[in-house]
Amino acid sequence: MAAVGFKTAGSGLWKGNGAGLQLAAAVFCQSCSSAASSGPGEGRRAGWGQQRAQHQSAGQSPPQSVPGRARRAAEPSPAAGSPLSSQPSPAEGADTKSYLWARYHEMKKLVYDLLPPGVCNLLNPAAIYANNEISLRDVEIYGFDYDYTLAQYSNLLHSMIFNTARDILIEQYKYPEGLKKYDYLPGFAIRGLHYDVQKSLLMKIDAFHYVQLGTAYRGLKPVPDEEVIELYGGTQHIPLYQMSDFYGKGPSIKQFMDIFSLPEMTLLSSVIDYFINHGIEFDQVHLYKDISDAIKDVHVKGMMYKWIEKDMEKYILHGDETYAVLNRLVNLNKKLFLITNSPFSFVDKGMKHMVGKNWRDLFDMVIVQADKPTFFTDRRKPFRKLDDKGSLQWDKINKLEKGKIYKQDLMLRHGWRTGAIVPELEPEIRIINTEQYMHSLTWQQALTGLLERMQMYQDAESKQVLLEWMQERQEIRSLSKNLFNPQFGSIFRTFHNPTYFSRRLIRFSDIYMASISCLLNYDVNFTFFPRRTPLQHEAPLWMDQLCTGCMKTPFLEEMVHIR
Repeated sequence: MAAVGFKTAGSGLWKGNGAGLQLAAAVFCQSCSSAASSGPGEGRRAGWGQQRAQHQSAGQSPPQSVPGRARRAAEPSPAAGSPLSSQPSPAEGADTKSYLWARYHEMKKLVYDLLPPGVCNLLNPAAIYANNEISLRDVEIYGFDYDYTLAQYSNLLHSMIFNTARDILIEQYKYPEGLKKYDYLPGFAIRGLHYDVQKSLLMKIDAFHYVQLGTAYRGLKPVPDEEVIELYGGTQHIPLYQMSDFYGKGPSIKQFMDIFSLPEMTLLSSVIDYFINHGIEFDQVHLYKDISDAIKDVHVKGMMYKWIEKDMEKYILHGDETYAVLNRLVNLNKKLFLITNSPFSFVDKGMKHMVGKNWRDLFDMVIVQADKPTFFTDRRKPFRKLDDKGSLQWDKINKLEKGKIYKQDLMLRHGWRTGAIVPELEPEIRIINTEQYMHSLTWQQALTGLLERMQMYQDAESKQVLLEWMQERQEIRSLSKNLFNPQFGSIFRTFHNPTYFSRRLIRFSDIYMASISCLLNYDVNFTFFPRRTPLQHEAPLWMDQLCTGCMKTPFLEEMVHIR
């Protein structure tokens, strides 16, 4: 017998390894950390898609090059349809500069031909994506987290958390009244960022501990790349000993993983922005701790719970989808359990709103105030039973009974399989599916290959051409980053590597999806197969898959030489 559980990415690890009840389990939750390494990287030139559409609607042929700082209309272009291998080399009489620009224009045409109309929309935002092979046929038990898994919340909740924590800083910690001028900025931060407490830097780090240049902020303003490199001893790399532990709880660098951390990052940046603008000196450690404690008060003291309970319609989204998923699984004779850090009274009211007053009939077990992730590793806290009103009972628990409510921890060794809920997946896929992004990404990859191959030409004119290509490449990368978030880009990728968030998502989740409603799109016996992830030495295959998804390109032979 197998089991599967769902949680939201970033909220902790649910796993086990086979003892106890002798069943394989998978947990679905707020995703463990972020995107698959085989997904598209950031890189696209804005406006290309629109330009292409205009030429097509006017009955014209597509341009051989795109407006940009590396475009040279006066440079000679190769004959249409001629393969790159037929281009004259400088040794055959053509000057190097003309040769380089001819290769550039021909490659741009090749990339255009590589992506025919309709090649976009390859990714389905409602699909489930696999890191490991898993068959739902083997899953008999489904476990669910509550916050941001069964219950999806409106962004209005983040504004309430920000405003309340800001006011706590002013009223209880005596921070300046001027902070009241700051409101929550919904589009400022993304999940998965790291914060260097001693340097007051909020930044995006990749899976290999490199800071993505252009994504380091002190307060609400970016820090120049040169300063970032200097702060870390002349490199973008942050050594392992300086990083926090895997759950982001170290004393030096903190990682913000769950969705509730978005208002905390914005408040942290806003306070620092105020202090810098007003020339106020501050202790970095005390400031970080004060803000962290203020945010914690909003949760621990039950303020957030009261807001949601008071206006369910305002704060809880997609309740009908939650009911549809749970009801379908029960009708298919699957066993369900719910495990959450939230208190019973809060969960009870939310589930009644989404599912109905008899919601507990759907679950074989309900565990509240679980203290995840230590729930899965701490043997010291035995279960305690709660009555229907959420009051603790004192009788000893020797077995878990259907329909009962339990609190505290237990060491679980059930061979968990894990499903991650990543709400950001849907909007990011919609961006990836745009013609603007797809063409930009493909051209960036081709241009990178040209730079790598043509760097052998080192005369003065060639160096100038290569410099212009480098500048265009950087411009494309920046523009594509901004499509996801102007400050920090995608939560899943830096320019070419997975983010640290993605590293955790890949490591800790077997499958991941935008919401649990994605389960409704699959048969209960469906098997998820992960795609082979190309490595750098598999470059021709990688280029083919990256540019066209699962389509085979007729231009593969011509593209091979650019890597």
